[in-house]
Amino acid sequence: MTRARDVSRLITTPPNIYATDTETSSAGYLTNASASSSYLTQASASTIYKGSNFRNLIINGDMQIAQRNTSASSLTTTGYRTADRWQFQITTQGTWTMSVENDAPTGSGFRKSTKVLCTTADASPAAGDVVLLSQTIEGQNLQQIKKGTAAAEQLTVSFWVKSNVTGTYIFEIYDADNTRAISKSYTISASGVWEYKTITIPADTTGAFDNDNDASVFIQWFLGAGSNLTSGTLNSSSWVSPTTANRVVGQVNLASAISNYWQITGVQLEINATATPFEFEPFETTLRKCQRYYQKSYNYSVVPGTADGANATFTTTSRSNTSIPSLNTGRFGVVMRGSPTMTWYSPSTGASGKIRDVSAGVDRTIVWNFDSGDNFGGWIITDNAPSDGAEVRGQWQAVAEL
Repeated sequence: MTRARDVSRLITTPPNIYATDTETSSAGYLTNASASSSYLTQASASTIYKGSNFRNLIINGDMQIAQRNTSASSLTTTGYRTADRWQFQITTQGTWTMSVENDAPTGSGFRKSTKVLCTTADASPAAGDVVLLSQTIEGQNLQQIKKGTAAAEQLTVSFWVKSNVTGTYIFEIYDADNTRAISKSYTISASGVWEYKTITIPADTTGAFDNDNDASVFIQWFLGAGSNLTSGTLNSSSWVSPTTANRVVGQVNLASAISNYWQITGVQLEINATATPFEFEPFETTLRKCQRYYQKSYNYSVVPGTADGANATFTTTSRSNTSIPSLNTGRFGVVMRGSPTMTWYSPSTGASGKIRDVSAGVDRTIVWNFDSGDNFGGWIITDNAPSDGAEVRGQWQAVAEL
């Protein structure tokens, strides 16, 4: 039973509601005194930052989660490599290493950052070259923005950034549902120093986001681009149907020299006209968000493709005819965005597309194509299928990225 004084505490202590300076303590929260002295009227409620919980539209903005790996080198193609939900994109502009670093602004509460390091320079990029870091967001997670209506909301992105290359960088939000975009510039002023940046994006009353699980918005930090994207006038005042030449005007070329780098952490995108303090989440909360797009059977710190049997999926075959492939099924720990692309690995050899027939001491070929979905799927052992009652083990990764 809840005691009387506990009920009083629940009433007078609102959970993590941000308010204006006149209503807050020095920490930026509503105080017990201000909450208990008056009710929040409609007028005062309008000054409170919108969405006190889950207000950050970015997933893994503090770079804490890295299920795949913490470092990937010799990058010349687009892909998800290290920190979850962060995609490195490139079209023939240098060679790079992407890593999660134990480096962040002192006293900020952050402990990690994503770093992009140039290892092969491209001082004179071709017209179609580009390199950037991005995060893509599902349309059904953006409906509260009310884009495409008269009530459309402003957005603010905030982040910490550091580079040895000072100058102008371009940030862009690209609406894939309606082919609309807006670009904003920010300046890195000092070499090798963490700097805090905020950018406010005006509301857009044209073009609603689709309410589905597909890609609706690309949030993009450019690091270099050729003349196709830089030869016009930067589109920074309002959302428009973008002209390619106006998207990345003024951007420095991070690929101009070997050892140039750029780092970012503390990324927050929210519905508000100004930035609010970063919304820190429990590790397991962010991990489960990331697992909607990527999961693996390996223990957290083990890179997929490693010969490692810990936590491997285990089953025994049950069949009456050895000429019939063995069928098996399983469920994901978190419902995925869609039916994933599965890759299996032998826990004994690390070989891709294989599982281990422990009973026979050999790898077997496996195919994931039996009634697969976002929460359930089946696999078929097709290569010299094991005997009835054989013990088989396999590691896997499941990818449902946007």
